Amino acid sequence: MLDFISIARYHQDLTEGKTSCLTTVETYLQKIEAQKQLNAFVEVYAEEARTRAKELDQLETPQGKLHGVVIGIKDVICHKGHEVTAASRILEGFTSIFSATAVERLLAEGAIIIGRLNCDEFAMGSTNENSVYGKVLNAADETRISGGSSGGSAVAVQAGLCMVSLGSDTGGSVRQPADFCGIIGLKPTYGRISRFGLIAYASSFDQIGIFSTTVADAALLLEVMAGADDFDSTVSNTPVPAYSRELETGKKYKIAYFPEALSHPGLDPEISNAVKSKLADWKSQGHTVEEVHFDLLEYIVPAYYILTTAEATSNLSRYDGVKYGFRANKGAITDLDTFYKENRSQGFGWEVKRRIMLGNFVLSSGYYDAYFTQAQKVRRTLTNKLSLIFNDFDFLCLPTSPSVAFKIGEKMEDPVAMYIADIYTVIANLTGVPGIAVPLFSHPDNHMPFGLQLMSAHFNELSLLSFCNNILEN
Repeated sequence: MLDFISIARYHQDLTEGKTSCLTTVETYLQKIEAQKQLNAFVEVYAEEARTRAKELDQLETPQGKLHGVVIGIKDVICHKGHEVTAASRILEGFTSIFSATAVERLLAEGAIIIGRLNCDEFAMGSTNENSVYGKVLNAADETRISGGSSGGSAVAVQAGLCMVSLGSDTGGSVRQPADFCGIIGLKPTYGRISRFGLIAYASSFDQIGIFSTTVADAALLLEVMAGADDFDSTVSNTPVPAYSRELETGKKYKIAYFPEALSHPGLDPEISNAVKSKLADWKSQGHTVEEVHFDLLEYIVPAYYILTTAEATSNLSRYDGVKYGFRANKGAITDLDTFYKENRSQGFGWEVKRRIMLGNFVLSSGYYDAYFTQAQKVRRTLTNKLSLIFNDFDFLCLPTSPSVAFKIGEKMEDPVAMYIADIYTVIANLTGVPGIAVPLFSHPDNHMPFGLQLMSAHFNELSLLSFCNNILEN
């Protein structure tokens, strides 16, 4: 197999006989084995991938838009006949009886699923240190975190262990690890891709996202997976553009930014300066770049964690050890309350238990109005604010993270500091707008990658992808 550049180039090489699907799969299997210390994969479907590749090689014409494309999927996305555990002991040994709609659509277009990828337990975390399978290492510096919760998905693409991968984004879990790993991370509009078959963390926030090394590849996967689905009542029926074929060039856009975000005391000065410099570059190229004052920054993270933990409390109540997954002291417990307590206490990790407890607290009768109701008001205010911004601007530009990838273990004892690190990403999930992390820079102090984040109005992914494609090519 030749070095992977893009899906389009790979398909050209297949057509010209320079490689085959089987040769490609074998190459990736070797790479995964050679870099298994990164802990990106929790299971590799080696024989299944080989069989699939042989079948595709025997076809006279390509099966579809993703013929032979090697993809990894996060361990929260169901694949029929395969284990899915959300990186949690509570789902130990569980095999999915159906595939997520997104996975079905990938396979229908000829994709090869090569394995499932490590993540924070139930997608709760920003470092991929909260996994029953252990932490994921950043391929750029193995002493640093990969980001989370989709750390395995990000590192798999970063290290060249698959061509593209799927993650999930509830508060930045695609964009933040993409930023830390120097690749592209796309969170589409809420409802753009069906959530059927995605293990829920917070149902009104969750969205399947895409990791890639080129914008065109992310556009192609979005094109394949997006669209209506009878199995998901929240998915949108908005027509799906041919994203990969309609990427625009040369258009001038209007870009807003929050000066309060770029001057935030928690933001690394080098990241702030890099984003400001890029804004100035865009202005010099003829784009309209203007500041928009934003007085809600301090409310974003509290509102997000109140609402997501409340939803998580409900979603995770189904994991009790009765019908599937982990069961403590099998046969030794006769009291039902103790049975539930032991299963959930031993089956869930500390971060998941922390968020379940917080969710129960904010939903309790004495605090519901003070916390949950107020957070819903903040969410509505934010949604209205962004709608007004996108009436006048094409994009909102923000940093992706306040810092580059930090050292493993650095913030594990300070969950509040960990939560505050989500300050720039959660707004897209609170409001449902699409967001993308674009790799552009390298930190002068440690040479770690970082970039910036762009958001657009609901279902305006085409303009978002077009602009990002232009800035990466120029």
